[in-house]
Amino acid sequence: MRLLPFLLLCCLASQAQKNLHEKAIVVDTHNDVLSTATMKGLNFEEDLRGKTHSDIDRFRKGGIDLQVFSIFCNERYGKGAAFNRALQEIDSLDAIVARNPDRIMLVNSVADLRTAVRKKKVGAMKGVEGGHMIEDSMLYLDSLYKRGARYLTLTWNNSTSWASSAWDETYFDQGKPTPIKQKGLNEFGKQIVRHMNELGMLVDLAHVGKQTFFDALQTTTKPVLVSHSCVYAICPVPRNLTDEQIIALGKNGGVIHLNFYSGFLDSSFNRRREAFQASHRNEIDSLKATHMPDYDIDEWIARKHPEEAEHLRPSMNLLLDHLDHIVKLIGVDHVGLGSDFDGIDSSPLDLDGVEDMPNITSALIVRGYSKKDIRKILGGNFIRLLKANER
Repeated sequence: MRLLPFLLLCCLASQAQKNLHEKAIVVDTHNDVLSTATMKGLNFEEDLRGKTHSDIDRFRKGGIDLQVFSIFCNERYGKGAAFNRALQEIDSLDAIVARNPDRIMLVNSVADLRTAVRKKKVGAMKGVEGGHMIEDSMLYLDSLYKRGARYLTLTWNNSTSWASSAWDETYFDQGKPTPIKQKGLNEFGKQIVRHMNELGMLVDLAHVGKQTFFDALQTTTKPVLVSHSCVYAICPVPRNLTDEQIIALGKNGGVIHLNFYSGFLDSSFNRRREAFQASHRNEIDSLKATHMPDYDIDEWIARKHPEEAEHLRPSMNLLLDHLDHIVKLIGVDHVGLGSDFDGIDSSPLDLDGVEDMPNITSALIVRGYSKKDIRKILGGNFIRLLKANER
C-alpha cells in the first residue's frame, strides 16, 4: 500500500498552480492509436475507455493541444506495401479530422498550432515511425511530407538499407545474427537527413542505434527530435539514450520526449513481467504458434489478466526521475513528453491514458519546477524545435 499516494501529494499544489496545465500548450509527440486501433476497426471519434489509451474527448480532457499521431507499420510491410500502409493511415486520420471539424484540426506548422489553441481544438500532426516506409525512395519521402508528415523516425526496431536500429546494433555488437553488415548511416542515409532538413521535416532519432544517432548529428544542420525514448543510466535497455548521447543532443539543440512505457522507465520491470509471463506460459505459447509478434502478445496477455498486470506498473515518480536526469545533464530546454500511448502495454501508475496528462503537471509542481520551465516541458520545447526546422 502506498502510504502517501501520488494524487494526495498533488493536492498540496494550489488550484492556481493546477490551472497552469490548462494555460500551457501541451504537446505529446508520439501516440500509436492509428495503427493499433483505427486500422483494426476502432474509431477514436467515439468513447474508447477500456479499449484504448486515447480518443478525441480524452485528448481534450487531458488538455492536449497537439497530438502527433504515429504513422506506423512493422517490418512485415516491405517494399511495395509499407508506403501504401502509411498512406492508408494518413487517409484515416484526415477522414477523422474532416468528420470532426469542431473538435480536431490538422496541424502542419507552428502557425497552425497557434490557430488550434485559439480555436480550442485538438491539433493533429503526423509523424512517420520507421524509415522503411519510404522504401528507399526520396520521392516517397517528399510525398509523405506533402501529406503532412512532420517527422520521420529514421528506423523502427528494424534497420533499413541506409540506417541501423538500436536493436540491430546491439545484436551486432553481441555477435548475434542481425541483418546489418555495418552500423550507422551510409551515404544515402546522410542524403535523406540532408533532404529532411531542406524539407523542414524533423529528424527523429528514437529507435536508432548509437552509430546512426551520432552520424545523424554530424550530418544534420537542424536540431533533432527524439520522439519517445528515456534514459539508459536509469533503465539500461537499447531503446534508451546514454549520457553521451544526451549531452551530444543538448549541443545540437534537440529535444528528448520521454516515453511512458514501464519497461523503458523501470529497470526491474522486465524481471517482474517475466515472472508474470511464466505463470501464463501456455497461453503465450499458443499465441506464438499463430506467429503473433511479441509486442502484440504482451498487450494481449496484459488485457487478459488486468489485475496482475496492474501490479507490474511502476510509480509515476520514475518518469520524473528520467526527466530530472536529462535536466541535470543538459538543461530544461531539451526535454518533453512522447507518451507512446496505444503503442505500449504498461504505463506508470496514475497515467492510465491521455486524460491523465494533467497529473504530470502536478508532479512537476511538486518537484519544484517553475511555471516557466513546466511550460517548456509540456510543449514549449517542441514548439521551438518545430519552428527551428520549418522552412
